[in-house]
Amino acid sequence: MNINSSTDRISNFQAIMFLTNFILGTGILVLPKVVTEKVKTPDSWISVILGGLLCILVVLLHVKLCQKYPNETFFQFNQKIVGKWIGLFLSLIVIFYYIVLSAFEVRTLVETIGIYMLQGTPMWAIMIPFIWIGLYLVLGGINSLARMLEIIFPIAAICLLLVIFLGIGIFEADNLRPVLGMGVKPIRKGIITANSVFSGFEIILFIFMFMKEKKQAPKVVIIGLGIPIFFYTMTTIIVVGALSVDGVLLQTWPVLTYIRGYEIPGLFFERFDSLFIVIWIMQIFTTYTIGLFLSALGMTQILKKKSIRPFLFGMIPIIFIIASVPRNINEVFKMGGMQGNVAIYLFSILPILLLIISFIRGNIDAKI
Repeated sequence: MNINSSTDRISNFQAIMFLTNFILGTGILVLPKVVTEKVKTPDSWISVILGGLLCILVVLLHVKLCQKYPNETFFQFNQKIVGKWIGLFLSLIVIFYYIVLSAFEVRTLVETIGIYMLQGTPMWAIMIPFIWIGLYLVLGGINSLARMLEIIFPIAAICLLLVIFLGIGIFEADNLRPVLGMGVKPIRKGIITANSVFSGFEIILFIFMFMKEKKQAPKVVIIGLGIPIFFYTMTTIIVVGALSVDGVLLQTWPVLTYIRGYEIPGLFFERFDSLFIVIWIMQIFTTYTIGLFLSALGMTQILKKKSIRPFLFGMIPIIFIIASVPRNINEVFKMGGMQGNVAIYLFSILPILLLIISFIRGNIDAKI
């Protein structure tokens, strides 16, 4: 794949799918737990909404930055703003971040499948096929990746809505009361954690160059982030309402616990947890493939090569090694928490600083 090819362009809908799918990954499985741990009240859903709205504001600033360099990605235009060597350093940090993100998604998949579907299967036997299938997809370029996202998201969305609302019978509104019973201070604590679950919002910095209709980017951002905000808020409300705050905190995967907590006799499926896991594995797969693509794209552009293929193959063993490092599920959660925290500072603060510097340099150049 030649990343400079004129055929590597995506539509507005495909750009929305990139945003939505990159955010909706592993987070849906742990969101009620990680936010409720910080808030410790039934108001965790409010933190999710506020965290999502804050992400939208940040990404709209990302769009302003991208509009100044419409035919380049973050890996290219940051060197024009802060200089070659500082820009190169920042790009390498971002590349490593996406390698770790991809490894985290792979390992999360292994843990989920190992617990619920393939007990006793060696970790490498699950990991290797998953990694190589993703590589095969990404070798087709951003257009193949975009078409895959268009197919997977509707399936995953319908599945999530189905399994969430079929269990509405065990939902108890009293578990969400009182609203703001402890004031707004607990909610503020949960906003940062909610932001970390929305990691992936920064993808506009990398796909803006490939968009056919760049003027529609703000609309793409609002819709692309609005969809995850809706799903995350809905899931948090239903799961906390069904399990209660204490029940959520006791579970490793509260969403799966909720789904396993009800049965629908007489349907083809009476238990929906296995169906949900199979479908949601595809959603985790999308996050992994996007992370793989972005890390290889970064290496291609900072080294000014035309083909991304060698770098894709080079990323595979690195991702496998990093994914094998955590020794247990607790270390996997710790890895995900660190990755989410890095994303907040790396993609919330850094692009805004670059935008400010670019405006200052532009004004100085204009006066000269």
